[in-house]
Amino acid sequence: MTGKEFWFTPGGRDRLAAMLARARLLILALWIAVARPGPALAQSDEIQVYDGGLADRGVLNLTLHNNYTPRGETAPAFPGAVVADQSWNGVPEWAYGVNRWFEAGLYLPLYTLDKHQGWGLNGFKLRTLFAVPDADERTFVYGTNFEFSFNAERWDPTRFTSEIRPIIGWHLKWFDLFFNPILDTAYDGLGKLEFEPSTRLAYRLRGAWALAVEEYADLGPLEDLHSASEQAHQLYGVVDGRWRAVDVEVGVGAGLTAAADDLTLKLILSGDLYRRK
Repeated sequence: MTGKEFWFTPGGRDRLAAMLARARLLILALWIAVARPGPALAQSDEIQVYDGGLADRGVLNLTLHNNYTPRGETAPAFPGAVVADQSWNGVPEWAYGVNRWFEAGLYLPLYTLDKHQGWGLNGFKLRTLFAVPDADERTFVYGTNFEFSFNAERWDPTRFTSEIRPIIGWHLKWFDLFFNPILDTAYDGLGKLEFEPSTRLAYRLRGAWALAVEEYADLGPLEDLHSASEQAHQLYGVVDGRWRAVDVEVGVGAGLTAAADDLTLKLILSGDLYRRK
């Protein structure tokens, strides 16, 4: 999703500062409303189902991803790891429209506020997104996203990992249905590819807003998928749309299985920074 305001035009820095201030206020309000401890599983810097939308050619776009885990895993997944419980994770995502079917992106910096370790950086990611042009105007949409991650020791025990995210979806009369059958790899063999599919069903309201249900899962490695009791499934209720020149997405996720976080909140803000003349 991209906007038509460009933040580096006159007054642009003020608009960007206001956007960041609103993000902090919304996250703080969500913390006050629901934060309380308890058991659950992991956290992520980005919680989103891709719909094949690309930044326009020559446009630099900034997306601010933030999520908070009020009730999460209370023990580190490995020695020195970030603990999910009451952690705030996020990342600015910088995206540039190279042409009508290709967008290049950079996630930098990935950060976490951990109740034990405080603020810390988790690495960075490079992204290449290929999708059918003008996805928002088509009934059937398809594409593929590739991410290449350099991970800090506190974030992942493997320094280099990658994600392959196919994108399949339909824009119907009032509904959107999208599926991302994600595969994660630590470059340790095809059989060890982690299958982490995500799905989005949205009902489009009048105007630029929508109500959606999203499901995120971790089914385990392809060579030995987890049993149903060990799989992670989390269901989100989401509201998204456009407010002035900013695209906004707010969601609340509840764990459906013991291997998923009990409660996660997400906030995504997106706007265009610059258009090449």
